[in-house]
Amino acid sequence: MKVIKQVEGLKPNGHYALAIVDGECIYVSGQFSVSLENGEKVFGTVEDEAKRVLSNIDKILKAAGSSAAKILKSTVYVDDLKNWDKINDIYSSFFKNHIHARTIICVKELHYGFKLEMDVIAGF
Repeated sequence: MKVIKQVEGLKPNGHYALAIVDGECIYVSGQFSVSLENGEKVFGTVEDEAKRVLSNIDKILKAAGSSAAKILKSTVYVDDLKNWDKINDIYSSFFKNHIHARTIICVKELHYGFKLEMDVIAGF
């Protein structure tokens, strides 16, 4: 098992890893909209947060030897289900022809007041 603790300015805020590589899979912990440069929280519209989260997940996967094009499953946590179409549009634009299993879960609130959090499982 390989532990990925930091990728550029991204690092965990607690006792967990950004990602774990085990066998043929990479498990990426839940990601918020955080600056790659300095690890600061970056708030915005749900579209802005989704774009940054997807880009950061791609960076984490690349550090592990993979990419977003190899995502097998994602879980997206949102604070407002009315944003489903907006998130789906960002997904379509980001992933283009790549299709994977996805779950969107609406929660009462997310840590720090973010609008979106995402975790993924990817292959190589």
